[in-house]
Amino acid sequence: MNKMTFQLRTDGGNCLYEQIYEHIKKEIRERKLLAGEKLPSTRFLAEYLQVARSTVDCAYGQLLSEGYIESRPCKGYFVCPMEDLFFLEEESASGAEEKHSSLSGAERTGRTDPGKQPGKAEAVGEGKFSVDFSPFDIDMSGFPFGVWKKITKNILTYANSDLFAKGESQGDEELRRTIVRYLHSSRGVNCRPEQVIVGAGNDYLLLLLEKILGRHIRIAMENPTYKRSYRMFQSFAYRIATVDMDESGMRADKLGEAKVSAAYVMPSHQFPTGTVMPIGRRMELLKWADGEPDRYLIEDDYDSEYRFRGKPIPALQASDRHGRVIYMGTFSKAIAPAIRISFMVLPDKLLEKYRRDFSFYSCTVSRIDQSILNEFIRDGYFERHLNKMRKIYQAKHELLLECLQPMRKDFLISGENAGLHILLTAKRGMPERELVKQAAEKGVRVYGLSESMVEEAPDSATVLLGFGGLTEREIEEGTRLLREAWEQ
Repeated sequence: MNKMTFQLRTDGGNCLYEQIYEHIKKEIRERKLLAGEKLPSTRFLAEYLQVARSTVDCAYGQLLSEGYIESRPCKGYFVCPMEDLFFLEEESASGAEEKHSSLSGAERTGRTDPGKQPGKAEAVGEGKFSVDFSPFDIDMSGFPFGVWKKITKNILTYANSDLFAKGESQGDEELRRTIVRYLHSSRGVNCRPEQVIVGAGNDYLLLLLEKILGRHIRIAMENPTYKRSYRMFQSFAYRIATVDMDESGMRADKLGEAKVSAAYVMPSHQFPTGTVMPIGRRMELLKWADGEPDRYLIEDDYDSEYRFRGKPIPALQASDRHGRVIYMGTFSKAIAPAIRISFMVLPDKLLEKYRRDFSFYSCTVSRIDQSILNEFIRDGYFERHLNKMRKIYQAKHELLLECLQPMRKDFLISGENAGLHILLTAKRGMPERELVKQAAEKGVRVYGLSESMVEEAPDSATVLLGFGGLTEREIEEGTRLLREAWEQ
């Protein structure tokens, strides 16, 4: 057992649990802590460091969420196996700087709301529902309308003719710089403004990506997955291969068998399963992508802002050292669906291709909207809005789990602690169709897991319950009606 000899700082730096988390993570990355090695107990480490045990619990909890360590019942915490996957981290800083300078020297001069997806739930309940547990809705009651109006008014009042000119094809540079700073501080993404492309929703960016990657490529997707993206890829005439998932997400060992050149993943919070991909699996995916010159991972980071325990999980792109990750995000979920502003971060190789062959495509977001969003983020309003919404959603999340507590004997709850939906799986095997039907008879709409399946699968006994767009009263009423509908 490693005794963790290190000194905590009390000079106003990171809080104590973050220091413990960062130290242990660094030790694992640098192979000073080896796979299978046991960590000190939380009680022992707390006594040694002279901190509260809850502080160590928070640090271990974050490491557990990110997949650096694992908990073994009655035995303690152990370092997860990483094998030889960290070779991607070993590229020299000088090599990275040379690559950056060679490009920049020549170049210097929301998840959108998919609506109600057609599926089995719609075939059951015609008419209106008293409570709709949609996993796509968000709460607009906390939106800072006054601030948004004030910024809009100021921009329109003092705007000059430049604001009404065409603008840059990738989006205004000032907004792209702001996005880069935000992504680095909140998600650990490493990029430059020239790598960012702003567009009106992920649909436009995926259409643009099809031009860059080329037609008729073979792409891997998880099953189940985000159905809207699946339909977009279908419309491109992509050949789609579904790859099996396990408790860590997409299985990297199956990608080689699928013979694909790209893989679409949601590592920070997979939809719809809620899986958080651990660091070991992320490194396996990066290793696969690095195996051939034209392999890429498309990272959809659609709702990473909403995590209710520990710190947000860093983006997969943050671990990419060889330019294999195409990073996509949106402000639609975090701010409002009508904002319709998304962004894509291209690796340098694809950026060169975009600028050479496709930069004639005009930006699809109005420069006025870009200016409003830029000021909203730059002046700290966005961060304050996120903090407020996290508290609102966390309260709803905790209320939903509390209301579902009496149902735990019959249902397994999963996908909690992040995102705006959870999953319920019937322990006694009641089929999904019956769950959806019986809920609809009580006036409650729930969403079957099969609606997100892209291939036929064994009968599911799982439904999704979204809580983002519901009031606390609706959550209480909806869960009461579900208990009545599903009581055995």
